[in-house]
Amino acid sequence: MPIPLILGSSSRYRATALQTLGLSFQQISPNVDESPRTGEAPSDLALRLAQDKARDLARRHPDAVVIGSDQVGTCEQRLLSKPGTPAKAIQSLLQSSGKLATFYTALALARTSANGKIEVTGDISLTQLKFRDLSTEQIAFYVEQDMPTDAAGAFKAEGLGISLFDYVRAEDPSALIGLPLIALTTRLREFGIDPLSGSPEVYR
Repeated sequence: MPIPLILGSSSRYRATALQTLGLSFQQISPNVDESPRTGEAPSDLALRLAQDKARDLARRHPDAVVIGSDQVGTCEQRLLSKPGTPAKAIQSLLQSSGKLATFYTALALARTSANGKIEVTGDISLTQLKFRDLSTEQIAFYVEQDMPTDAAGAFKAEGLGISLFDYVRAEDPSALIGLPLIALTTRLREFGIDPLSGSPEVYR
């Protein structure tokens, strides 16, 4: 009998990343308050939210394996959010110019066990990015080209955004897009799902 696989995210970037593994899955948005807690470290915030998203959907879909993920970026104690508008994207990149940013990408897999309890994993992938010294003109041109208004930190590293950096150092190159595929494939195998099995359907 196939094991339903659920991606607990509305992100098209995460869905595209998961599609590269060739597995059948359903994409469902979790219902989770993403507000940070007072004094909560960025890595703790990312992991808590990833696990909360996975648990939320595992409760509603007890027959499925659920993937939850969350990403928190920081640059000199400033949280890097999605800018929402081109003007805010330009402002964010001006603040990041010449500085080091760190992204914490959390992954959680959850399922309901036979005794009714929810099993949940937790992994963090770390990515460091050194922004070049960028002029206002360069930043404005970049934002016009890539329109990174829906991307944390106001850049898309899979596009022209890669030219914004002196270097990118990552444990998992896929993590920056929002879904760390190396950790994911490891955890999926623990849950009985092997992307190298040659079948998009996974059986109990």
